[in-house]
Amino acid sequence: MKSINLAEKLSLFQTHWDPKVIANYNDNDVMVVKFKGEYPFHQHASTDDFFLVLEGEMFMDIEGQDSIKVRAGELFIVPKGVVHRPRAEQEVKVLLIEPKGEPNSGDADRPAAAKDHI
Repeated sequence: MKSINLAEKLSLFQTHWDPKVIANYNDNDVMVVKFKGEYPFHQHASTDDFFLVLEGEMFMDIEGQDSIKVRAGELFIVPKGVVHRPRAEQEVKVLLIEPKGEPNSGDADRPAAAKDHI
């Protein structure tokens, strides 16, 4: 048991759309990631998608709805089965929680990230 410094973990990589596992919580991976640009539209059939913006702001595009701005200190949960796309005009730093083994790409054609532990 130890504390985890999120800023320190985020300083260890510069890549975008490349989540890094920083802890495990029950059967979930707790990850940090940096976004810039847009991710493909996708869905997760069996799990909700959890986003907590740590720094910057992102937009969550939901199929058939207006985009939703999510700012630092705010969280957003996409219910399972909802087609969505996170995007950011400037780099944003985000904490994610996903079940172990869940591909971050959902059903998109994009290959899933490796989700390395740091």
